[in-house]
Amino acid sequence: MTSRSNRNAARETVTIAGNLMLAPMVAAMRLPLMASEHRGVTMLGLETQRAITEKNAAIAEGMFAAQMSLIQSVWRFWPEVLSGKTPSVLNGVAAERSMNAALKPAGRKVKANFKRLARTRQG
Repeated sequence: MTSRSNRNAARETVTIAGNLMLAPMVAAMRLPLMASEHRGVTMLGLETQRAITEKNAAIAEGMFAAQMSLIQSVWRFWPEVLSGKTPSVLNGVAAERSMNAALKPAGRKVKANFKRLARTRQG
């Protein structure tokens, strides 16, 4: 990996980590909404349904992205070997790419939820 791609990978990792650090705040903002929905007649309120579907979608999207990242790394194995590079499957770069791909959808959902919930608290 070149130093430029190292910087890009590090920046992506930091962005994902920063987004995921908002998760406790999102939970704290969401719990009162979910508790107030519980008093209603329906079993699951809108916020509860939204939370469940968003988490399931992020998990599915993350699993698919991680698998696709690993498949791409496997396809690059022989070209990397034949060009004299250490294959990304062996040096850990593939695992890092796969982990970032898996966590990126969850980070985007958490950030979007934080923005949405912050707007509803202000308004």
